[in-house]
Amino acid sequence: MKAVTTVSGTAYPWGAKNVDTDVIIPAHWLKTITRAGLGRGAFETVRAQPGNIFDDPAYAGAPILIAGDNFGCGSSREHAAWALADMGVRAVIAPSFSDIFSGNAVKNGIVPVVLPLAAVDRLLEAARDQPVTVDLETMTVTTPYQDRFAFALDPFRRRCLMEGLDEIGLTLARDAAITGYEAATAERRPWIAGRAYARASV
Repeated sequence: MKAVTTVSGTAYPWGAKNVDTDVIIPAHWLKTITRAGLGRGAFETVRAQPGNIFDDPAYAGAPILIAGDNFGCGSSREHAAWALADMGVRAVIAPSFSDIFSGNAVKNGIVPVVLPLAAVDRLLEAARDQPVTVDLETMTVTTPYQDRFAFALDPFRRRCLMEGLDEIGLTLARDAAITGYEAATAERRPWIAGRAYARASV
C-alpha cells in the first residue's frame, strides 16, 4: 500500500447523502478477480445521468471526494474502496461514514475525513473552483480561501496510512518477532512443531 501524508488537488463537490456501496460499485462488477479497472464501474448509475459530476472535465482525476452523511453504507464489499482507489480517489470527506467502509478505506490507502456538516458545506462551496488539501501531519483540511478545519483519526489508522501499512505489511513488519517466537516455541514444545521441526533439527 502506498503511504499517504498529504492529499491535495481538485475535489469532487458531490455532497450526496446515504451513498451505499452498491452506488459506489454496482454488484455486477464484483465478479472480477482483480482490483484493476474497477474505477470504470465506480458510480456507474450516477454516471448514466447527463451532466454528472464524475464525468465533468473540471473534476477529472480528482483525488478527493466530498460527500454527505453516512457515506459507504450498505454491504461490506471492499470493492467499494478498491473502485475509489482505482479511479484515483485518495481521500473522502463527509460528516459520517459506515464503520465497515471506513475500515476498508484505510486498508486501501484512502483517508476517511470526518468533519461537521457546516465544514463540509463550506468545502463543497470552495471546491467548485479551488483545490482542497488533506494533511495527515497536521490533521487539517485547508483551502486557498484560508479555510482550515481540524479532524480526528484513530492513531493506529493514521500510522497505517502514513507508513503505507496494510494488514500484510503490518504482519511483515513483525517478521523477526514472529520467527523468533515460533523457534522458541518449537524448542520448548517440539510436539507442536511436528515432524517438520524434527527433520529440520537433524
